[in-house]
Amino acid sequence: MKKNCWEFKNCKRGPGSNGDACPAWKEMRLDGVHDGKNGGRTCWAIAGTFCGGAVQGTFARKFDTCEKCDFYRSVRQEESSDFVLSAVLLSKIR
Repeated sequence: MKKNCWEFKNCKRGPGSNGDACPAWKEMRLDGVHDGKNGGRTCWAIAGTFCGGAVQGTFARKFDTCEKCDFYRSVRQEESSDFVLSAVLLSKIR
């Protein structure tokens, strides 16, 4: 079963987090991409996501770090030729 970022990382800011929800959980325009819920399998493209206990910045500022992330690499591997490029993801949320 494919996991969303909050499941993969055991993050407490996914579903049921009330007012402290991560922007990946709230980003409904990316629902279904990579078979994820909301932005749960596209977190690297979403500004303000939480990682390592800290709020991350915009795509341009955080993507270098995201490329090294075990979750990002897992999604790339699982999706293989069906992986949706970041430029496409960004066009859906801008």
